[in-house]
Amino acid sequence: MATEEPSFTVSLAKGDCEVRDYPALVVAEVSVAGDRKEAASTGFRLLAGYIFGGNTTKQKIAMTAPVVQAAAGGEKIAMTAPVLQSGGNGNWVVRFIMPRGSTLETLPVPSNPKVQLQAVEPARMAVVRFAGLVRQSAIATNTEILLGFIKAQHLHPIGAPSLAQYDPPWTLWFLRRNELMIPIARDESG
Repeated sequence: MATEEPSFTVSLAKGDCEVRDYPALVVAEVSVAGDRKEAASTGFRLLAGYIFGGNTTKQKIAMTAPVVQAAAGGEKIAMTAPVLQSGGNGNWVVRFIMPRGSTLETLPVPSNPKVQLQAVEPARMAVVRFAGLVRQSAIATNTEILLGFIKAQHLHPIGAPSLAQYDPPWTLWFLRRNELMIPIARDESG
């Protein structure tokens, strides 16, 4: 059975880069300290605990993709479709997107207070897809590609990059699907 991914519409595509519009989403997220890889692993385990029954009703919640990781900071981190990871100064936010139709009112309360449920507003994202292992060099290279795309298309970034990973750890390295995402401003027509 295929893993559910958030829906989006593509308004512009050039090579491996796209501009996507995502609807409002509900996410489960944790804040974790450590290096990027360590934080992703710790965050994944905490969030997996929630969806595998670590909640007030012991309800299992379907796994979705991607897992998103972004640097934690004072600014709001826009959500995209995968598991995203972002962070700065060794502090990261790791998110699972909840299945379509989930609401803050219908999801069970997490048993672990580190797991927080959040509603995320609709977002426009500039995205670059890449395969392989997520090493710092791949993140740096693809961030530069995405920033070049944003500049060439006269787009306006409004937040920091997030890393979205779609595949389980046993996926062969060359088949792994990853994305870097940067929230961008909507133009007057969008």
